Amino acid sequence: MKKLIFLFLLLNSFIMVFAQSGKELLVLDNYLIPVGEKGATIGKFVVRPNEKLSLVSDTAKLFSLDKQGYIKLKKDAVLTDASPIRFEIKIKSNHEVKSFELVKDNFIRNGVIAHRGAWKNQDASQNSLKALKKAIEIGCEGSEFDVWLSSDDKVVLSHDPVIGGKTVEETTAEELFAIPLKDGDFLPSLEDYISLAKGQNKTRLVLEVKASQKGKERSEAVAEKSVKIVHDMKAQAWTDYITFSFDAAKRIRELDPTARVLYLEADKTLEELKDAKITGIDYHRNHFVKDTELVNKAKSIGLITNVWTINKEEDMKIMMGQGVDLITTDEPELLLKLKK
Repeated sequence: MKKLIFLFLLLNSFIMVFAQSGKELLVLDNYLIPVGEKGATIGKFVVRPNEKLSLVSDTAKLFSLDKQGYIKLKKDAVLTDASPIRFEIKIKSNHEVKSFELVKDNFIRNGVIAHRGAWKNQDASQNSLKALKKAIEIGCEGSEFDVWLSSDDKVVLSHDPVIGGKTVEETTAEELFAIPLKDGDFLPSLEDYISLAKGQNKTRLVLEVKASQKGKERSEAVAEKSVKIVHDMKAQAWTDYITFSFDAAKRIRELDPTARVLYLEADKTLEELKDAKITGIDYHRNHFVKDTELVNKAKSIGLITNVWTINKEEDMKIMMGQGVDLITTDEPELLLKLKK
């Protein structure tokens, strides 16, 4: 009898752990702290049913958490240009203690997204650390990059499924990270990219979850691993997501109900995307040329708009004229010049 009870409890614990792993993560609806606003409300935690939260660590002693789940600057607290850019807090919920980083909001909002980083005119490899550094240096709102899972389930950066003669999904991370790129760079990991991005608060990361050639489950696995790394590294304030995989997009949304997730494939209606709680569309230019009201239609139901990949000045001006929120380009220097 004791043996049966023990087995029952053990099985129950496995079920609880499995169920817990599929749940959405504890998240804020905003991680950015406004500058110059005394006692500012920063964001609200998305609280699960019967969940109670408490602020258990605030090393800067700047923040308060109210009963409704709002995190705020204390009454007389204010950030200035001289303030640090990152502040860590710890929140205790019913099931965990989780750390978050709140970030001073100096992020650029010029609508310029460097496609695979700023590489074309900067003597850098696509999706390299140098390409990200250059996108930050020249003042882009975001730097887009692509991720896959290696054969041993590490998140690695590459646009194409094959790089350096190796198929990414069939190769170990150790082998992939040894692939040389321009100017002394090597193929980076997602952790490498995030670590670099977190040293500044100007340029966001636009993380493309690649649709796996191994099927739906693998695409969802890339999404899950990527979101986990972003949360483990407390990089939510820096990270947006895009993908051609609707399954991956939905999985990101399930895990993180406040992340900004844009869909790249124009095979769903705008209403379907809205119903799936997708944040916006990120379509090829042809869709905006074919339907010049697409931007207005999307914005009318609260969807963000991004267009790719716009490299000619004439096309940039057309997309700017349509009022697209974000323009993804291999020529961010040219677009920045037009935006001035």
